[in-house]
Amino acid sequence: MSSNTYDGGGNTLDGKVAVITGGSRGIGLGIATAYRAAGAHVVIAARKSAGLAEAREELLRVKGNGDVHTVVANAGEPEQAQACVDETMARFGRVDILVNNAATNPYHGDLLDLDLPRAEKTVRVNQYGMIAWTRCAWRAWMAEHGGAVVNIASVGGLIVDPHIGYYNATKAAMLHMTRQLAYELGPRARVNAIAPGLIKTELARAVWEVREPILTAKLPLRRLGTVEDVANAALFLACDASSWMTGQTLVLDGGATALPIGVDE
Repeated sequence: MSSNTYDGGGNTLDGKVAVITGGSRGIGLGIATAYRAAGAHVVIAARKSAGLAEAREELLRVKGNGDVHTVVANAGEPEQAQACVDETMARFGRVDILVNNAATNPYHGDLLDLDLPRAEKTVRVNQYGMIAWTRCAWRAWMAEHGGAVVNIASVGGLIVDPHIGYYNATKAAMLHMTRQLAYELGPRARVNAIAPGLIKTELARAVWEVREPILTAKLPLRRLGTVEDVANAALFLACDASSWMTGQTLVLDGGATALPIGVDE
């Protein structure tokens, strides 16, 4: 093999420990699956213990050398973030990777009709939660030993939507904070984001199931995204294959943001 041939070895996470918020289903569970298959110990956090137990059983069926641990935690509660990281350190002694995946969207409608309680809840989870979890992982391990933070934002942070404008605004904030944290935490830790388009999860089934042919007809790649698409990107951002990448956003939208404006076909 020539010296400039890449052998894929940078995709391993052997012995590393990853904490994933919102890890009991959908994209979070998909990322946990990919990390476990790559050799990592995975800690999945979510609000409901029953969902975590089911997710753990599913993850244990995935071939991998790492352990699977669950922690009940609300991503929008900083003290629960600290408790999760403390428990991870007590069990594994390190936190190499943090995936800020958990999000909420309690409001659909125009910005001018948005009420304060739902605005505060959205910001608390989607924006401040990201800061709180990153701070905990940084102070517990990454400040001294390094690590990788992967933020799951949304392509909505790059576009205008008639129904979820405030949710998208918080995702746009995540993209900016990814760049800000990359600056503040470098060179020890890398911080990157993923901006998925519409992904075929159970949570989003009502959006895509009936309209899938219409939604995909104009996409350059002619299909919606899958959990595995996002998980593969999250694996890349967590491992050494992306070791010179920080402050960046990977857009996974099947080409939606590459479409010309005003073209019907």
